[in-house]
Amino acid sequence: MPSARIPDDLVKSGGGRIVLVVLDGLGGLPHPESGLTELEAARTPNLDALAARSSLGMLLPVAPGVTPGSGPGHLALFGYDPLETVIGRGALSALGVGFELEAGDLAVRLNLATLDEEGRVVDRRAGRPSDEVGRAAVERLRDGLREGVELPEGGEIFVEHEKEHRAVLILRAPGLDDRLRDTDPQTEGVEPNAPEAQDPAAEDASRILARVLRRAREILSDGDPISGVLARGYAVHQGLKGLDERFGLRGVAIARYPMYRGVARLVGMEIAGPPSSDEEAVELLGRGLEDYDFHFLHHKAPDARGEDGDFDAKVASIEAADRWMEGVAALEPDVLVVTGDHSTPAAMAYHSWHSVPVLIQSRWARPSAKTFGETACRAGDLGILEARHLMALCLAHAGRLEKFGA
Repeated sequence: MPSARIPDDLVKSGGGRIVLVVLDGLGGLPHPESGLTELEAARTPNLDALAARSSLGMLLPVAPGVTPGSGPGHLALFGYDPLETVIGRGALSALGVGFELEAGDLAVRLNLATLDEEGRVVDRRAGRPSDEVGRAAVERLRDGLREGVELPEGGEIFVEHEKEHRAVLILRAPGLDDRLRDTDPQTEGVEPNAPEAQDPAAEDASRILARVLRRAREILSDGDPISGVLARGYAVHQGLKGLDERFGLRGVAIARYPMYRGVARLVGMEIAGPPSSDEEAVELLGRGLEDYDFHFLHHKAPDARGEDGDFDAKVASIEAADRWMEGVAALEPDVLVVTGDHSTPAAMAYHSWHSVPVLIQSRWARPSAKTFGETACRAGDLGILEARHLMALCLAHAGRLEKFGA
């Protein structure tokens, strides 16, 4: 497999500004009646107009047949090899809510969930509660976990609300290891898994987390709809070389969901906002366009509707994104990229391994079609490439790479 690393002496100190728009979960599968994917079925005049003056292709998020999480999917888009740079979602969630992780902290992504009296999972997402309801449950956890959980000397527990049914748990104690089994069974009607150690080094972390989760169940047992938690996405915090050091880019992230702000912070981006709406996100982009070299704008809805298994709702979410894309295109950045971090076909109601459409609009693009969709992108001049190579193309289109060799 070719290296994703761009030689240091190729990166130039100046060049054009890059805007990367990530429509989360963008890729899909054909509807059995129309034969069109969600993107192809959507009315997208603005994206189609961009496609008509863009290079098109398909991105393979990780590797053939590998279904990516959102963390690896975004790290690949930012130019990091997702197979070598493995960051658990817990750390991204913690960074996304602004928690200052310390080296060795074990961050755990939590789903606020509905459990029945026997402890079986009724709803893995507790009916997607409002932020207000989710925060209230987290406050109960934060207060209750201060008692009844035995920790090593100097150990600490932190719980932060992320958004809706999502929260993050941080365990601070010596020698924690993140090789643990997810307690989220990824289905309903069964009990959560035990947080079993997948390596002997994780035995201490397994015992501590089991105590914490038992106590959390006691605290929330009388709640409606939130009566328990499911744990996954374990990560012991470690740092990365940022976009500035690797690519000479001063980056900024505009994202409503904390996890995506977390992955941006991990690679050294500053955070704008966060915006309260997509329209505000576009306004933030416009106001800061001249202040940064690299702008990451994230839009969650297509992924959420795909995970709901609702084809029509995912189509509608893409159409809604297309409306504000007119404002993004009107800013005329030097390089404008639109893609997804992975596919979330409504037919599967889950992330998938399928490649994702991508367009790169710049003065150096080679247009080949007048629509933006899987069929048009498969025939584009970019072909099918690993997502980790997208950053090199962004830099080249922005005039930020020197010639390689004599």
